[in-house]
Amino acid sequence: MNGTHVPRHDASAQDGRRRRWRLPWPIGGILAGLGVALLLRFFVIGVFYVPSGSMLNTIHEGDLILGEMVTLNFDGPSAGDVVTFESPLDEGDILVKRVVAVGGQTIDLVDGVVYVDGAALDEPYTEGRPTESLSEYPGSAGISYPYTVPEGTIWVMGDNRTNSKDSRFFGPVSVDDVTSKVLFIYWPLSHVGAL
Repeated sequence: MNGTHVPRHDASAQDGRRRRWRLPWPIGGILAGLGVALLLRFFVIGVFYVPSGSMLNTIHEGDLILGEMVTLNFDGPSAGDVVTFESPLDEGDILVKRVVAVGGQTIDLVDGVVYVDGAALDEPYTEGRPTESLSEYPGSAGISYPYTVPEGTIWVMGDNRTNSKDSRFFGPVSVDDVTSKVLFIYWPLSHVGAL
């Protein structure tokens, strides 16, 4: 040995590289999961509380429903879809109703029966409740029938036809105001099911 001193190897200074700080994996995993959940919540799936009985007996007052938003970017609502949309009556409120007709179709109400383009609709979800005009009520849009739904809009009605303020009252709804297509009820457990 010639007495030459060999310096200790310092890993942190090797090649001028610095150590990178990393989140511990449980925290990183939780944050990533929250990020994905928020993206799904705001851009893919909507969660809605139903405050009224206007969709009885399909959807009950107090039910929690899930709606999907993605397909609305490619395809508008179709007749028969249950949708959520911004209320034309109360800014900030979201309503849930069934699409009965789309732009270009003609709605008529005859003896409590709904006709679309001259054909009577088979609507078992109304459980025989008659569909009457709401045009005579104060504050209504004053729709007269037959009525042709303007392009770019939909005609919506609650399944509980004798207790629903819907297009019969406020007129057609812009497709741009539709926020989701309802997929299923997820709460309470006794009501869980696809729509």
